[in-house]
Amino acid sequence: MNAEYLDMTLHLLGAIIAGGIIGLERDYHDKPAGFRTHTLVCLSSSLLMLISLYPSHWVPQGTTFSLQTDPTRMAQGIMTGIGFLGAGVIYKENLSVRGLTTAASIWITAAIGILFGIGFYFPAILATLFGLGILTLFRQIEIKIPSLSYAMHYIRFDQGATMAEDAFRELLKEHGFNVSNLGYRVSPDGKHFDYQGILRTKKPDAAAHLVTSLRGLNTVHSFHLAPIGD
Repeated sequence: MNAEYLDMTLHLLGAIIAGGIIGLERDYHDKPAGFRTHTLVCLSSSLLMLISLYPSHWVPQGTTFSLQTDPTRMAQGIMTGIGFLGAGVIYKENLSVRGLTTAASIWITAAIGILFGIGFYFPAILATLFGLGILTLFRQIEIKIPSLSYAMHYIRFDQGATMAEDAFRELLKEHGFNVSNLGYRVSPDGKHFDYQGILRTKKPDAAAHLVTSLRGLNTVHSFHLAPIGD
């Protein structure tokens, strides 16, 4: 194997390892794009960059015209194409949008593949370590940072036993909730009255306590409480 082929192999192997490391973290958390997807993205980005890095291997022998390649144009094309793949893992679940972090991890994996493709090893390895650290260590930081939590609520009362709005708001306040939006609905058969909308709280266990309280109210016909997250 000559020196150039060995160099190409190192470029591709580096991309496989880097993409695989980031993909394993996504796979561990059961994300839609995991180990194989990230590995292939990183490998393909590196592979495409080799086209502009070694033009002498694919330009026909005996060509008389001069050929100048611009690796940055290839990189721009790769990152544009990766946008479609990233959009494919973003989806809406009820009022929550999921897959944003996985889409971002695919994007940086493609960038890392480009760096390995041109043999820019130091920043490629550094970016791999930084990317893995952001996906793992920053997750723990996010958990510990105080933040507002939002929940979609739907609570149904029998028409003749509907809790007054002031009492309903006070019940929510006792459990640490503030009402961001409150809507009203009467069922088509006229037998039930519904409160529905968005709640917010700073207490991580507020929803569990509210559920316990609602289950103990005889006037509550049915209810639905679902967290809203990214």
